[in-house]
Amino acid sequence: MSQLEIKDLHVSIEDKEILRGLSLTIKQGEIHAIMGPNGTGKSTLAYTLMGHPNYTVTSGEVLLDGENVLEMEPDERSRAGVFLAFQYPVAIPGVTVANFLRSAINSRRRAENPEDKGMPIPEFRKMLKEKMDMLKMDHTFAGRYLNDGFSGGEKKRAEILQMATLKPRFAILDETDSGLDIDALRVVSEGVNALSGPELGVLVITHYQRLLNYIKPQFVHVMMGGRVVESGGPDLALHLEEHGYDWLREKTAEEAA
Repeated sequence: MSQLEIKDLHVSIEDKEILRGLSLTIKQGEIHAIMGPNGTGKSTLAYTLMGHPNYTVTSGEVLLDGENVLEMEPDERSRAGVFLAFQYPVAIPGVTVANFLRSAINSRRRAENPEDKGMPIPEFRKMLKEKMDMLKMDHTFAGRYLNDGFSGGEKKRAEILQMATLKPRFAILDETDSGLDIDALRVVSEGVNALSGPELGVLVITHYQRLLNYIKPQFVHVMMGGRVVESGGPDLALHLEEHGYDWLREKTAEEAA
């Protein structure tokens, strides 16, 4: 069983420290949720894990089965099995969803074997239809330009389709519920649940407990001040929904004193 281990991670952006000693371990088959107020570094963690160049790691480690992820380029991290679903996916006019996904798959195959000629089109079409059926997506979706003119829900569903196609070992969902109405939230969550299993570890980053009504985490963590200050089970998210974060601020201040 693979595990992604974040150890005492410190990260800065433009010389301002955002993450201040964050530690977290995620194993395949587990669903973890990170919650916390705005500005605590939740999205910084997501982008750092995937290697965004604007984020500078000043100390700490991120290990994937003992291998240092921080020494890898973003494409190497993807091939190693780490996937990020963006909060605000970018539109790519002129590139269909199907062509984008086939290019991503073939890029991975060629990285492993430069002589690989790519996945044959019939095999790819069969695989893509199977994934879309599993996610209850209309097949015409594959012929649309990626995120071009997509609603918020469609953009997030396209991210989940990418996840289904690339089959990562660990998926980071950065505020997947952002901008979604209840119906879209349910559809996207059903897609995540369909992909969940013993070969996938999931890190869900969210502000709100409502997402966790659909995606059921075994572990809930609260970030404040750039680190995890509280961890627990699903009941912790319900407690936060009812009581907010003030009690944690007071507790953190008392511990610091």
